[in-house]
Amino acid sequence: MSVIANNIRHLRLLKGLTQETLSEDLGVTRARIGSYEEGRSYPNIDFLILISDYFKLPIDILVRNDLSKSKDASFIEIGNQRVLFPITVDSDHDDLIEIIPVKASAGYLLGYDDPEYIEQLQRIKLPFLPTGKHRAFPIKGDSMLPMKPGGFVVARFIEDRRDIRSGRTYVVMTKEEGLVYKRVYNQIEENNTLLLVSDNSIYEPYEVSIDDVLEIWEFTCSINTQEYEPEELKISSIITMFNQLGVELKALEKHLS
Repeated sequence: MSVIANNIRHLRLLKGLTQETLSEDLGVTRARIGSYEEGRSYPNIDFLILISDYFKLPIDILVRNDLSKSKDASFIEIGNQRVLFPITVDSDHDDLIEIIPVKASAGYLLGYDDPEYIEQLQRIKLPFLPTGKHRAFPIKGDSMLPMKPGGFVVARFIEDRRDIRSGRTYVVMTKEEGLVYKRVYNQIEENNTLLLVSDNSIYEPYEVSIDDVLEIWEFTCSINTQEYEPEELKISSIITMFNQLGVELKALEKHLS
């Protein structure tokens, strides 16, 4: 059976539709839907446009990608064309998340909206994650102590920029900077920017225009691949304490003024 046949049936079942209901919604016969789902005939371009508009999915994803492992038919649209892949599940129906490898993180800026690039990424199962679309991003440098280089931040995709919460940490992808992991302060209403702050105070905060932000993912959990030395933990704890104190003092100063 062809990919498109499986996809039509799978998407229909995800929506809880019968063949008759789908045929009525699309203005075609039920027999035609059955013929496509059973692989007895192949849909023409007019029908592909119909089904693409109905499920809000690009035609190339419908005809080239096996969607049978997805459990969510509500793909996320960004702009006019950007589509985020749905959450995929394994044979035990546990969520799978894509991993952006360290060596390939630079290529993510070019491939983030390419279905073939996303499809070839490795996936892991983390059954304790909350609901939402997650990816694992590699950590580089020492700007976000105590996170160590080589680790990964698992983060949840933020669809609505109004949901960005000041003081939380996010993976932010911009046109100029690529992927960065920072503490974010929402300044969209004031001047249409985000303030990106490193927990390591030797790095200066900087602003990015929200129009330059291609994706933003909110921290869910981290995966360290290196063991900490006792001295590192002590230093990191002290730095974290002072950083948090600085944030609290700034907030107090702003409130008093």
